[in-house]
Amino acid sequence: MADLPLTHPVPHSVGLDRPSRRLPANACDSHMHIFDPRFAPSRHWKRQPPRAEVAAYRQLQQRLGTSRTVVVNPSTYGTDNACMLDALAQLGTSARGVAVVGAEVDDAQLERLAAQRVCGLRVNFVTPQSWGATTPEMLTALARKAARLGWHVQVFVHPGQLVELAPLLEALPASLVIDHMARIDPAEGPAGAAFATLRRLLDRGNTWVKLSGVYMRSREGAPAYGDAHALGRALVQAAPERMLWGSDWPHTTEAPGTVDDAGLADVLRAWCGGDGVMDRILVDNPARLYGFGEA
Repeated sequence: MADLPLTHPVPHSVGLDRPSRRLPANACDSHMHIFDPRFAPSRHWKRQPPRAEVAAYRQLQQRLGTSRTVVVNPSTYGTDNACMLDALAQLGTSARGVAVVGAEVDDAQLERLAAQRVCGLRVNFVTPQSWGATTPEMLTALARKAARLGWHVQVFVHPGQLVELAPLLEALPASLVIDHMARIDPAEGPAGAAFATLRRLLDRGNTWVKLSGVYMRSREGAPAYGDAHALGRALVQAAPERMLWGSDWPHTTEAPGTVDDAGLADVLRAWCGGDGVMDRILVDNPARLYGFGEA
């Protein structure tokens, strides 16, 4: 049965089209954020957050055909994970969470998060954090705590930071997830030092990459982000079994009214070169990393 045409755009998502192919059952959006005005931003955060609640995100799921999701606590809320946990409660067992915590977090706090389906910690070197500058020592301390729970650490870095932190990243005791393709410049792509570093990390077998945020560095832009094609294709070919895809909805790094989420799914399809690989990235890989059960 054909999907009914959309009549109204999804908040923070341009267009009315669906992805060019129907996504597989249990497809997962492995990176998105919820912003709810019931929860106050951290005092360190200076920008007005968007209104992007669970009800609006469910509209995006209906448009794309995804059913599983990973809610990542944004820097907006500092180390207060209440908005993310509320979203997990609303979304139910088809959702997992990635929390932001301080280095002083204790095991009891982490176990309470685990009971609410949190399974990873985000360590951000790019955007302002409530504690100030993120340090390598903080990453190491949090990775040890994550490893005790069988969690992963999700790291957001600039390309130069990835290269600089490589020895530390290789020694982390927990599985490593790299956000937004490490923000690698498409102009350098697979030929640059950051990709070489990322490839070495992938070859270790314990690193995953989120194929998300392509718009952050693309100069060519929508709909195809063609200048990033070589980079995306090279990542998929390097480790298709440890690639993840995320919408990054509601696209807070971009000007309002510029990102088409169905188009982002089509970009992934172009990078994969085949629907079987795409299904692996959308279903099998997130099921394994986030514990969704049998794919």
